[in-house]
Amino acid sequence: MGGGGFMMEQSSPLDDFLLSLSAPSSPRVCFIPTPTGDSDRVIAAFFEAFSRRDCEPSCLRLFGAPECPAQYLASQDVIYVSGGNTANALALWRLHGVDRALREAWERGAVLGGVSAGANCWFECSITDSFGRQLDALRDGLGLLPGSFCPHYDGEELRRPVYRHLVDQGLPPGYAADDGAALHFVGAKLREVVASLPGARAYRVEPGSETPLEARTL
Repeated sequence: MGGGGFMMEQSSPLDDFLLSLSAPSSPRVCFIPTPTGDSDRVIAAFFEAFSRRDCEPSCLRLFGAPECPAQYLASQDVIYVSGGNTANALALWRLHGVDRALREAWERGAVLGGVSAGANCWFECSITDSFGRQLDALRDGLGLLPGSFCPHYDGEELRRPVYRHLVDQGLPPGYAADDGAALHFVGAKLREVVASLPGARAYRVEPGSETPLEARTL
């Protein structure tokens, strides 16, 4: 998700769509709030949003004393990563082996998703404000998806020009998503773009060009 879900919208169709991709009718959904520093407020908002849905919500905290996070993630059907600081999350995941556990979950067919930082993390590269107020490229993502990603494409004034410039200067081409838009990948192949807001779009961004992708409104 470029932006949206329960962190930005009430009763978001994007969250319902994420759950619909799981095979079990009442999936086990694990929220990973590492990018927020395991914010109690965000965790509470997750449980408030997902306790009303047909699922089994839970949360994996890494601040404090986590117990076997890799083993815990192995039992989850859906893994939902919050927005926040992409670089900090990646560093902590690698320290605790969560990066390997996420790849294993992806390979066994679990549904992986998230918003903003929770979308950046799956790609090789992304556009982030993890290092300060100025947007910059992050080049050491999990790499489950090839290329680069930029969230909040219409929600923050500098996202589009910074991403376009960095791709023109050699950042791997990739995708951008507006707030309220999400890209659905099966394996590493894009299947469709969905949107919770009218007019929300996603784009394929390559050197010298930006191609709008048709979005299905949920």
